[in-house]
Amino acid sequence: MPPLRRKIAVAAIYLGTFMATLAISIVTVALPAIQKGLGAELSDLQWVVGSYALCLSAFMLSAGPLGDRYGRKRAWLIGIGLFTLGSAICAAATSLAVLITGSALQGLAGALVIPGALSILTQAYPDPAERAHVIGGWSSFSAVSLILGPMLGGLLVDNVGWPSIFLVNLPLGALAFGLGLIGIAESADPDQAAFDPPGQFLSILFLGALTYALIGAGQAGWAAPTTLGALAIAALALPAFIVIEGKASRPVLPIDLFRNLPFASLNFASFALGVSGYSSLFFFSLFLQQAQGWPATQAGWRMAPVFAAMAVTAVLFGRLSVRYGLRRLMLLGYILLGGAMLMMARFEPDTSYVTIAPLFMLLGIGMGLAVPATSAAIMASAPRARSGAASATMNALRQGGMTIGIALLGTMMAGRAVATMAQALAETGQMSSLALAGFAVRRHEMPAGLAMAADDFRHLLAHALADGFCLAIVLAGLVGLAAALALVLALHVRARRPQSHPALDDL
Repeated sequence: MPPLRRKIAVAAIYLGTFMATLAISIVTVALPAIQKGLGAELSDLQWVVGSYALCLSAFMLSAGPLGDRYGRKRAWLIGIGLFTLGSAICAAATSLAVLITGSALQGLAGALVIPGALSILTQAYPDPAERAHVIGGWSSFSAVSLILGPMLGGLLVDNVGWPSIFLVNLPLGALAFGLGLIGIAESADPDQAAFDPPGQFLSILFLGALTYALIGAGQAGWAAPTTLGALAIAALALPAFIVIEGKASRPVLPIDLFRNLPFASLNFASFALGVSGYSSLFFFSLFLQQAQGWPATQAGWRMAPVFAAMAVTAVLFGRLSVRYGLRRLMLLGYILLGGAMLMMARFEPDTSYVTIAPLFMLLGIGMGLAVPATSAAIMASAPRARSGAASATMNALRQGGMTIGIALLGTMMAGRAVATMAQALAETGQMSSLALAGFAVRRHEMPAGLAMAADDFRHLLAHALADGFCLAIVLAGLVGLAAALALVLALHVRARRPQSHPALDDL
């Protein structure tokens, strides 16, 4: 391939990844504005973010094989086109149903764009040194998009309106599509592609039913027929999926690799990383804006230390791993992640940012260590010939963890906030305090007929939401520490470790 064409291909891949990754962080600061603009409840906001993460994780397992079978360029361009279309639908949404549909389409498209990028770069740069250089740049673009997301989103929400966070993707998508059409060379290996429609369907059914149950429990309750029915579907779909994958000749999820305890434990850690670290952005945005009262722009800037610390740590990770070893950095990352979140349990509506910022930075450092260390360890624990399947599994579990984290922890947050608000209203002599508290927390507005001054109501609601945030963040921190324990187990199991993977010697 001519050098100029390869550079155009790299520019297209970088831009497409930037756009798809930006969507993960930019929408978080717009959630309160979306809630106000569309009259949404808290569970609706969970679906706005969760639908993207759900489709991204559910379809990521099949995205790579689709590119291998039908053409990597074709699959990537379709992904860019669908992502741009999904963004347009979100920007034009006048109802939650339309917004959630657009977000789901973005997630499906992201499953084609994000993992497809590495495959295309690998094909374009067969030389290992050159490939390492362009993949490093690709990682940097991902980090930059995460940093810019909340800050850019806050500025757009406060000055233009929440639909603008989706409109920015239209010119980006058009440019990426044009560059990709010109620069990317088509490649395919249909004989090597996995093809497992039953497994793909059951994975979507399991994740979708479980997410529906966890979010629905916040509104209807855990004993509601809809919640129990969705949980039952998920409980049936999971073992059916495992059985199907165990028999498939080319499964979307390599079940046999999970017989290797280090591989299984490391992937549990990747899942936990999604539940705790990645889902925390949802809660930080709500805490800063709805509990502390900051506008979207200020909230975006106040979230920046998480991403900045994560990006700087990730850049330094290579040098740190040489000096201190992968094992120490990985464990330290999860301990910092879990510990920082547990220390956030004391956050109140009037907590100074001088207290908040260092813990945000500590969390960012933990994630900056945990993400690359876990990725490297998982790839080292899998046979080289199955590196693609191992990578897809790791990323799908991480995104699936984010989906479940937003659903479960969001429901726990809402339940705790409603209970706290109901108790406060009951102490003031309000009748039907539980119903009033439920409306106030879900809608973030004062219920009609509530005999209370507006300032007093806002004070009670802010403290209730902060109380709910603290419960969610403590649970997230415990999940992070549970991952550290799982890694300790993995690092002590050496008997089944393939000797052909010297990278594991550092573990």
